[in-house]
Amino acid sequence: MKNVSLSEVKDHLSEYLDLAEKEEVIITRHGRPAGVLIGFASEDDWFDYRLENDPRFLERITAARKNLREGKGVQLEDLPE
Repeated sequence: MKNVSLSEVKDHLSEYLDLAEKEEVIITRHGRPAGVLIGFASEDDWFDYRLENDPRFLERITAARKNLREGKGVQLEDLPE
């Protein structure tokens, strides 16, 4: 993780986008964290990020796990090949 001032990011955005593919870049304003720049090396990375941060998807995962704990549903290991 790298901390960089907003003015530095504005002056060198392309470079920080490249860096963000490898690590998060924390953008600071007046020395305090103000945002984060996250890069994606591929479209799959972008898709994964969207799923991991989609409240509707996370709610469905939570509900599915609850159902499995309650004995409802089928685990992948139990599906026929």
